[in-house]
Formats: sequence, structure tokens, C-alpha cells
Amino acid sequence: MELSVYNPVDIDEIRILFARTFTESESETEGAMVGNLAYEVMKTTDENDLFVFVARDHGRPRGEQIAGCIIFSRLTFDIAIDAFMLSPVAVGTDYQGKGTGQALINFGLRTLTDTGVELVFTYGDPDYYCRTGFAPVSETVIKAPLPLSHPEGWLGQSLVSKEIEPIAGQPRCVRAMNKPEIW
Repeated sequence: MELSVYNPVDIDEIRILFARTFTESESETEGAMVGNLAYEVMKTTDENDLFVFVARDHGRPRGEQIAGCIIFSRLTFDIAIDAFMLSPVAVGTDYQGKGTGQALINFGLRTLTDTGVELVFTYGDPDYYCRTGFAPVSETVIKAPLPLSHPEGWLGQSLVSKEIEPIAGQPRCVRAMNKPEIW
């Protein structure tokens, strides 16, 4: 498995990966929504506000295949702090349970650390994301950009210190992520 920054020519394959993964695990409606969300984040977000990483499997009978993809997009606060949000994430069902997602997230976090990013947040399953250093974040410490349907899923980690210091105010996410229905 090769972990790397994505190539923008792979955007359609990435959209299909997200759609297929979420269709198989959730529903066709969820698959279409998450596939379109991933596509929109990649197409509409300024490259300075976006990191996209992929896991490629070179051992497939039909050649190379993207096995997983993670997307980090900028969170903006009223104070100067370099923060990103990890969402969405997809690992093809053939690759789930084999460490592909965790390896990809750890690769992304190391890359963000190397570029000076200070804080990273995600909104998802605490059991899964806590394996890669994320921990629950109270909204009294850092608010989510939009109201959460599952507040226990608001997670974060500091890439520069042991704990996250409180930041007042509401962070803002990139336009494609600014949709109440995904929160």
C-alpha cells in the first residue's frame, strides 16, 4: 500500500470510492451524498485550505486502485491558528479492518504536523478516531462550526502540545462543509 498526496486527475475515482463505500455500509442515498460532498470539497476549496491523501493498492489484477482517501479542510477561527478538519474519510470495504484507514490518517497527521498545522478536528466515531490520537472535545473548549446531531462525535487533537486550549467563538469551515445536514 502506498500512501501519498492525491493527484487531482483522480477526483472522479475518489468520488466513486466515497459513494461505493458509503452505499455498501449505509445506503445508496448516503453514498451519493458523501460521494458528492467529497467531490465538492475537492473542487471548490482553495488549494491552500485543503489536504487530500490516498492509499493506493498496486497489487490489484486490473492495476492500481485507490483503496482509501481522507480529506482535511481548513477551519478558521477569529484568532490566528492553523487548524484543519478531517472529513470525509473512506476506505474501500475490501480494505477495511486491515489498518489502511489508520495508516492513512497517521500519514496525513504527520504531513500536517510537518507543515505547521496546530489543531485537527473530526466529527465521527470516537472508538475509531481515538486510535489515531483524537479525543472528545467539549464545545465549551472548541465549538463545532455547526450544531451537532451527535455531540460525542466532536473530536480533536493538538499537533503542537498535549492538550487543546479553549478558543472562544465559532470556527468556520470551508463552504462545501457548511451544510447543517452533514453535522
